[in-house]
Amino acid sequence: MKYVIAGLLAATVPAGTALADEWGYAGEGAPENWGALSPDFAVCSAGVQQSPVDLVPGIIADGVRPVLDFGDISGVEAERNAHGVTYHVPSGSAQLSLNGRNFDLLQFHFHAASEHWVEGQSYPLEVHFVTASEGDLAVVGVLFERGEAHATVETLWDAIGEPGDREEIDGTISLASLLPQDQAAFRYEGSLTTPPCSEIVSWTVFTTPLSVSDAQIDAFVETVGENARPPQPLNRRYVLLDN
Repeated sequence: MKYVIAGLLAATVPAGTALADEWGYAGEGAPENWGALSPDFAVCSAGVQQSPVDLVPGIIADGVRPVLDFGDISGVEAERNAHGVTYHVPSGSAQLSLNGRNFDLLQFHFHAASEHWVEGQSYPLEVHFVTASEGDLAVVGVLFERGEAHATVETLWDAIGEPGDREEIDGTISLASLLPQDQAAFRYEGSLTTPPCSEIVSWTVFTTPLSVSDAQIDAFVETVGENARPPQPLNRRYVLLDN
């Protein structure tokens, strides 16, 4: 069975079903209504470890950030769907090591505006790298602020096709260029940021943003639309900070 992959998601809603297209970011399918759209989405409302969150100064904890093996990769495929653009990567092309476990990169995608906030501040763009290991997910988020244009982002935007398209990008993509050199990071336990909002995600969000130009931000919003879930209650969770 083919599954929808949108937002962060390896979701449990089959592509092509009416329900897969009902959730979104405005109107009756907006984030505040996700939990009522289907029993499968109930945790979107009832869960207590939902993502994203507003990241506040946390507990200092050295050595909790993941080790990333992200380099130049080829064979990346851009898939336009109802909720954004997913960039699929070949199996085994990049890995992440976290708490003694190895995770394989499945895909990455962008949200506008950022889903995670930092001390009450949102950013215009955020990328999520989705990695998996035996049913668990570890996702790395990188924030973008307004500034100079980003060359890799420009290449990725050029590959965005029409809804339903999935095409391979010519040449290589530098994943390392989408990571900050200063890898101080927030860590917390959370969920998918899209339905079904499963609480199976170990989150890492780097504290240092990269830059994109106003034109690049505008191009994404005009083509794809805004696709960010608002921050959710932190509840009793702790945010760790490895700096």
